[in-house]
Amino acid sequence: MRTAKLQLDGFAWRTAFAVLCCTLWVSDYTIAQKKSPPRRAFSTVVAQAKQASDANQLDKAIPLYREALRQRPTWAEGWWLLGTAHYDLQQFPECARALGRLVKLDPKNGTGHLMLGLCQFQLKQDALALKHIQAASEIGIINDPQLIKVMLYHKGLLLLRAWQFESALETLGRLAKQGSTAEEFYQALGMTMLRMKPSDAPPAGSTEAQVVSAIGQAQALAAEKRYDEARQQYQQLVAQSPDFPNIHYAYGRFLLDSRDVDDAIRQFEEEIKRDPNDVNARLQIASVRYREDSAAGIPYAEQAVKLDPKLPLGHYLLGLLYLDTGRAAEAIPELEAAKTFFTNEPRVYFALASAYSKVGRKKEATQARATFTKLNARSAQADSEQPVAMRDKAIGQSSAAPQ
Repeated sequence: MRTAKLQLDGFAWRTAFAVLCCTLWVSDYTIAQKKSPPRRAFSTVVAQAKQASDANQLDKAIPLYREALRQRPTWAEGWWLLGTAHYDLQQFPECARALGRLVKLDPKNGTGHLMLGLCQFQLKQDALALKHIQAASEIGIINDPQLIKVMLYHKGLLLLRAWQFESALETLGRLAKQGSTAEEFYQALGMTMLRMKPSDAPPAGSTEAQVVSAIGQAQALAAEKRYDEARQQYQQLVAQSPDFPNIHYAYGRFLLDSRDVDDAIRQFEEEIKRDPNDVNARLQIASVRYREDSAAGIPYAEQAVKLDPKLPLGHYLLGLLYLDTGRAAEAIPELEAAKTFFTNEPRVYFALASAYSKVGRKKEATQARATFTKLNARSAQADSEQPVAMRDKAIGQSSAAPQ
């Protein structure tokens, strides 16, 4: 009986202790509730945040925007305001997080994609930055001329960093048409024409940097259709610096775009003399010769493939040249090598279908033709023998090029 009584007393003691703890917790919670200020209305917090932002007191505006977003996480404008406030303070990781939330809530917000890409550009997240800036370009952004220039410049620079020289040239050329004259722009455009990686850019103020800038200025004149002035500047630069890497190539590209094919080929030949291992100039000559004089283009394509066997465009061009000169059997392995890289390019399958058909491989010809039909229906580049995307991925890029 004594044992039972002790057990009962212990139970009673534990119960009393639990009740006491509960009473104290409720008391503390009640006191805390009395001390905590009531949550401010969303509209009040937003008004205060915008007032601080308008007064350029961004360090005060940011916590207020965060408070508002805690109340309403789906407030898209709030993520925009928070992100751009961080951007103005050069707080790029926070900017990227806020604008990342914005584009998830509003994926069709082109300006949001642009600002997110600009944050990622500052963070050296080039692949992500290019993805979002390209999305901004496709979706469209607010009609602000200065912001459009910012978008084109950064897109061009990111394409240049990715060695996508053809797309970089197209993008920076659009910027040139808008009359951009900044030295940084001339440097970027010059490096694009010279196929120069940003990591190889010469020191600012050096003689080499002046040549790069002058090339950019000449190409900007061409973009504005001031061809005579551009040609004169190119001629002067080539005469003054004939041994500058890729200067003949750059001049040849200008001449090719000006439809001066014979002079362009001569400049590409000069580039090959300057650098006997040059692949890009050979590919340009092979491309120009295709269908005009395919037999004459074959040696250049063969040399390009020999110099860089892993270069897909070299195999593609060589396959086309063989096919056009009645050498279908030799064309097939070249086109098949190109196909392993250009898996979604309809023209490769069109050429393969023709080559298979000419050697009597009817089943493979039918399959290649069907793939061409399917891909061509989706292709937005159906009118070009060498789509920009193909040149970007392959022309002049060795197997060591970054992916």
